[in-house]
Amino acid sequence: MSNKRRIVGLHAAQSALEHTPDKLTAAWLDAGRLDAKLTRVKQQLEAAGVNVQLANRKELERLAEGRNHQGVILEVAMAQELGESDLRDALANLTGQAFFLILDHVQDPHNLGACLRSADAAGVHGVIITKDQAVGITPTVAKVASGAAETVPLYKVTNLARALGWLKDAGLWIVGAAGEAEKTIYQTDLNLPLGLVMGAEEKGMRRLTREHCDFLVKIPMRGQVESLNVSVATGVVLFEAVRQRSGAK
Repeated sequence: MSNKRRIVGLHAAQSALEHTPDKLTAAWLDAGRLDAKLTRVKQQLEAAGVNVQLANRKELERLAEGRNHQGVILEVAMAQELGESDLRDALANLTGQAFFLILDHVQDPHNLGACLRSADAAGVHGVIITKDQAVGITPTVAKVASGAAETVPLYKVTNLARALGWLKDAGLWIVGAAGEAEKTIYQTDLNLPLGLVMGAEEKGMRRLTREHCDFLVKIPMRGQVESLNVSVATGVVLFEAVRQRSGAK
Protein backbone atom coordinates (compact mmCIF):
# COMPACT_ATOMS: atom_id res chain seq x y z
CA MET A 1 0.00 0.00 0.00
CA SER A 2 1.25 3.46 -0.85
CA ASN A 3 2.36 5.62 2.05
CA LYS A 4 0.70 8.62 0.42
CA ARG A 5 -2.91 9.57 -0.24
CA ARG A 6 -4.75 12.32 -2.07
CA ILE A 7 -7.17 14.75 -0.49
CA VAL A 8 -9.46 16.89 -2.60
CA GLY A 9 -11.46 20.09 -2.28
CA LEU A 10 -10.90 23.56 -0.88
CA HIS A 11 -11.98 22.78 2.68
CA ALA A 12 -9.69 19.75 2.92
CA ALA A 13 -6.82 21.72 1.41
CA GLN A 14 -7.21 24.62 3.82
CA SER A 15 -7.43 22.24 6.78
CA ALA A 16 -4.25 20.44 5.70
CA LEU A 17 -2.42 23.74 5.24
CA GLU A 18 -3.48 24.89 8.68
CA HIS A 19 -2.79 21.72 10.63
CA THR A 20 -0.30 19.51 8.77
CA PRO A 21 1.57 21.52 6.10
CA ASP A 22 4.69 19.43 6.74
CA LYS A 23 2.83 16.31 5.53
CA LEU A 24 2.06 17.76 2.08
CA THR A 25 4.21 16.37 -0.72
CA ALA A 26 2.57 17.64 -3.93
CA ALA A 27 -0.39 19.66 -5.20
CA TRP A 28 -2.40 20.03 -8.41
CA LEU A 29 -4.50 23.11 -9.15
CA ASP A 30 -6.95 23.82 -11.96
CA ALA A 31 -5.01 25.86 -14.52
CA GLY A 32 -8.25 27.29 -15.92
CA ARG A 33 -9.69 28.40 -12.60
CA LEU A 34 -7.18 30.41 -10.62
CA ASP A 35 -9.75 32.58 -8.84
CA ALA A 36 -9.03 34.40 -5.57
CA LYS A 37 -9.54 31.30 -3.39
CA LEU A 38 -7.32 29.03 -5.49
CA THR A 39 -4.71 31.75 -5.86
CA ARG A 40 -4.56 32.08 -2.08
CA VAL A 41 -4.20 28.29 -1.72
CA LYS A 42 -1.44 28.32 -4.34
CA GLN A 43 0.45 31.02 -2.43
CA GLN A 44 0.11 29.10 0.84
CA LEU A 45 1.32 25.89 -0.77
CA GLU A 46 4.34 27.60 -2.30
CA ALA A 47 5.14 29.27 1.03
CA ALA A 48 5.06 25.82 2.63
CA GLY A 49 7.52 24.54 0.04
CA VAL A 50 5.04 22.25 -1.72
CA ASN A 51 5.51 21.46 -5.40
CA VAL A 52 2.47 22.95 -7.16
CA GLN A 53 1.48 21.72 -10.61
CA LEU A 54 -1.13 23.38 -12.81
CA ALA A 55 -3.34 20.79 -14.50
CA ASN A 56 -6.33 20.73 -16.84
CA ARG A 57 -9.76 19.61 -15.71
CA LYS A 58 -9.45 16.15 -17.30
CA GLU A 59 -6.24 15.42 -15.40
CA LEU A 60 -7.75 16.65 -12.13
CA GLU A 61 -10.80 14.42 -12.58
CA ARG A 62 -8.52 11.44 -13.16
CA LEU A 63 -6.53 12.18 -10.01
CA ALA A 64 -9.66 12.84 -7.96
CA GLU A 65 -11.19 9.48 -8.94
CA GLY A 66 -14.72 10.83 -9.11
CA ARG A 67 -14.57 13.04 -6.00
CA ASN A 68 -15.49 16.73 -6.11
CA HIS A 69 -12.06 18.37 -6.25
CA GLN A 70 -13.13 22.04 -6.63
CA GLY A 71 -9.95 22.69 -8.57
CA VAL A 72 -7.47 21.49 -5.94
CA ILE A 73 -5.90 18.11 -5.11
CA LEU A 74 -3.17 17.59 -2.55
CA GLU A 75 -0.91 14.62 -1.95
CA VAL A 76 -0.18 13.99 1.72
CA ALA A 77 2.08 11.53 3.50
CA MET A 78 0.10 8.92 5.42
CA ALA A 79 0.08 9.29 9.18
CA GLN A 80 2.65 7.21 11.04
CA GLU A 81 1.53 4.47 13.40
CA LEU A 82 3.55 4.54 16.61
CA GLY A 83 4.67 1.52 18.63
CA GLU A 84 4.91 0.34 22.21
CA SER A 85 8.20 2.08 22.93
CA ASP A 86 6.65 5.35 21.72
CA LEU A 87 3.75 4.81 24.12
CA ARG A 88 6.12 4.19 27.03
CA ASP A 89 7.98 7.41 26.17
CA ALA A 90 4.72 9.36 25.93
CA LEU A 91 3.60 8.12 29.34
CA ALA A 92 6.96 9.04 30.86
CA ASN A 93 6.73 12.59 29.51
CA LEU A 94 3.07 13.41 30.11
CA THR A 95 2.11 16.96 31.00
CA GLY A 96 -1.29 17.87 32.31
CA GLN A 97 -4.07 15.47 33.22
CA ALA A 98 -3.66 12.31 31.13
CA PHE A 99 -6.38 11.44 28.66
CA PHE A 100 -6.10 8.38 26.38
CA LEU A 101 -8.62 6.51 24.23
CA ILE A 102 -8.17 2.74 23.93
CA LEU A 103 -9.97 0.80 21.19
CA ASP A 104 -10.23 -2.96 21.76
CA HIS A 105 -10.21 -4.63 18.32
CA VAL A 106 -12.18 -2.01 16.36
CA GLN A 107 -12.14 -3.28 12.77
CA ASP A 108 -14.24 -0.89 10.69
CA PRO A 109 -12.13 1.88 9.08
CA HIS A 110 -15.06 4.30 9.21
CA ASN A 111 -15.36 3.75 12.96
CA LEU A 112 -11.64 4.24 13.56
CA GLY A 113 -11.63 7.39 11.45
CA ALA A 114 -14.62 8.81 13.33
CA CYS A 115 -13.06 7.90 16.69
CA LEU A 116 -9.85 9.69 15.73
CA ARG A 117 -11.83 12.77 14.74
CA SER A 118 -13.66 12.80 18.09
CA ALA A 119 -10.40 12.13 19.94
CA ASP A 120 -8.77 15.13 18.28
CA ALA A 121 -11.72 17.36 19.15
CA ALA A 122 -11.68 16.14 22.76
CA GLY A 123 -7.95 16.81 23.13
CA VAL A 124 -6.79 13.29 24.00
CA HIS A 125 -3.07 12.60 24.35
CA GLY A 126 -3.28 9.57 22.10
CA VAL A 127 -5.32 6.63 20.81
CA ILE A 128 -4.21 3.06 21.51
CA ILE A 129 -5.22 0.19 19.20
CA THR A 130 -4.33 -3.48 18.96
CA LYS A 131 -1.86 -4.79 16.40
CA ASP A 132 -3.95 -7.84 15.47
CA GLN A 133 -7.62 -8.13 14.51
CA ALA A 134 -7.99 -4.37 14.23
CA VAL A 135 -7.83 -1.78 11.47
CA GLY A 136 -4.87 0.60 11.29
CA ILE A 137 -4.34 3.78 9.29
CA THR A 138 -5.74 3.34 5.78
CA PRO A 139 -6.79 5.90 3.15
CA THR A 140 -10.41 5.40 4.25
CA VAL A 141 -9.53 5.96 7.90
CA ALA A 142 -7.58 9.10 7.02
CA LYS A 143 -10.43 10.45 4.89
CA VAL A 144 -13.09 9.89 7.57
CA ALA A 145 -10.80 11.35 10.24
CA SER A 146 -10.67 14.64 8.30
CA GLY A 147 -7.12 15.47 9.34
CA ALA A 148 -7.19 13.86 12.80
CA ALA A 149 -5.16 10.86 11.57
CA GLU A 150 -2.27 13.29 11.16
CA THR A 151 -2.73 15.12 14.46
CA VAL A 152 -3.64 12.44 17.03
CA PRO A 153 -0.83 10.04 18.05
CA LEU A 154 -1.93 6.48 17.25
CA TYR A 155 -0.16 3.75 19.22
CA LYS A 156 -0.37 0.14 18.03
CA VAL A 157 0.33 -2.46 20.74
CA THR A 158 0.78 -6.22 20.61
CA ASN A 159 -0.59 -6.94 24.09
CA LEU A 160 -3.39 -4.61 25.16
CA ALA A 161 -3.56 -5.94 28.73
CA ARG A 162 0.13 -5.18 29.19
CA ALA A 163 -0.34 -1.69 27.74
CA LEU A 164 -3.20 -1.04 30.17
CA GLY A 165 -0.78 -2.00 32.95
CA TRP A 166 1.64 0.66 31.72
CA LEU A 167 -1.13 3.24 31.85
CA LYS A 168 -1.98 2.24 35.42
CA ASP A 169 1.68 2.44 36.42
CA ALA A 170 1.69 5.99 35.03
CA GLY A 171 -1.19 6.92 37.33
CA LEU A 172 -4.14 6.58 34.94
CA TRP A 173 -7.51 5.10 35.87
CA ILE A 174 -8.81 2.63 33.28
CA VAL A 175 -12.51 3.11 32.58
CA GLY A 176 -14.34 0.71 30.29
CA ALA A 177 -17.63 1.40 28.55
CA ALA A 178 -20.04 -1.52 28.94
CA GLY A 179 -23.81 -1.74 28.71
CA GLU A 180 -24.10 -3.83 31.87
CA ALA A 181 -22.25 -1.30 34.06
CA GLU A 182 -24.10 -0.17 37.18
CA LYS A 183 -23.27 3.53 36.88
CA THR A 184 -23.74 5.83 33.91
CA ILE A 185 -21.14 8.25 32.61
CA TYR A 186 -23.15 11.04 34.26
CA GLN A 187 -22.91 9.39 37.68
CA THR A 188 -19.17 8.76 37.45
CA ASP A 189 -16.22 11.05 38.13
CA LEU A 190 -14.24 11.25 34.89
CA ASN A 191 -12.22 14.28 35.97
CA LEU A 192 -9.09 12.23 36.61
CA PRO A 193 -6.09 10.82 34.70
CA LEU A 194 -8.08 8.68 32.33
CA GLY A 195 -7.72 5.79 29.92
CA LEU A 196 -11.11 5.24 28.28
CA VAL A 197 -11.65 1.77 26.78
CA MET A 198 -14.21 1.18 24.04
CA GLY A 199 -14.98 -2.31 22.77
CA ALA A 200 -15.21 -3.64 19.25
CA GLU A 201 -18.22 -3.58 16.99
CA GLU A 202 -20.93 -5.99 18.19
CA LYS A 203 -18.71 -7.90 20.66
CA GLY A 204 -17.64 -5.07 22.94
CA MET A 205 -14.62 -5.41 25.20
CA ARG A 206 -12.90 -8.75 25.53
CA ARG A 207 -12.94 -10.47 28.93
CA LEU A 208 -9.25 -9.87 29.67
CA THR A 209 -9.56 -6.19 28.74
CA ARG A 210 -12.60 -5.84 30.99
CA GLU A 211 -10.70 -7.41 33.90
CA HIS A 212 -8.00 -4.72 33.61
CA CYS A 213 -10.53 -1.88 33.95
CA ASP A 214 -10.74 -0.11 37.31
CA PHE A 215 -14.45 0.44 36.79
CA LEU A 216 -17.13 0.32 34.10
CA VAL A 217 -19.56 2.97 32.90
CA LYS A 218 -22.52 2.98 30.56
CA ILE A 219 -24.43 5.44 28.41
CA PRO A 220 -28.08 5.54 29.54
CA MET A 221 -30.33 4.29 26.74
CA ARG A 222 -33.93 5.52 26.66
CA GLY A 223 -35.13 3.96 23.39
CA GLN A 224 -35.52 0.44 22.04
CA VAL A 225 -32.00 -0.10 20.69
CA GLU A 226 -29.57 -1.74 23.09
CA SER A 227 -26.38 0.06 22.08
CA LEU A 228 -24.85 2.80 19.96
CA ASN A 229 -22.35 2.50 17.14
CA VAL A 230 -18.86 2.41 18.69
CA SER A 231 -17.77 5.70 17.13
CA VAL A 232 -20.94 7.47 18.29
CA ALA A 233 -20.58 6.01 21.79
CA THR A 234 -16.93 7.08 21.87
CA GLY A 235 -17.88 10.67 21.10
CA VAL A 236 -20.55 10.69 23.82
CA VAL A 237 -18.23 9.36 26.53
CA LEU A 238 -15.24 11.49 25.49
CA PHE A 239 -17.22 14.68 25.67
CA GLU A 240 -18.80 13.85 29.00
CA ALA A 241 -15.21 13.61 30.26
CA VAL A 242 -14.43 16.93 28.56
CA ARG A 243 -17.48 18.53 30.19
CA GLN A 244 -16.44 17.34 33.64
CA ARG A 245 -12.85 18.45 33.12
CA SER A 246 -13.97 21.90 32.05
CA GLY A 247 -15.74 22.40 35.39
CA ALA A 248 -19.19 22.52 33.81
CA LYS A 249 -22.13 21.53 36.00
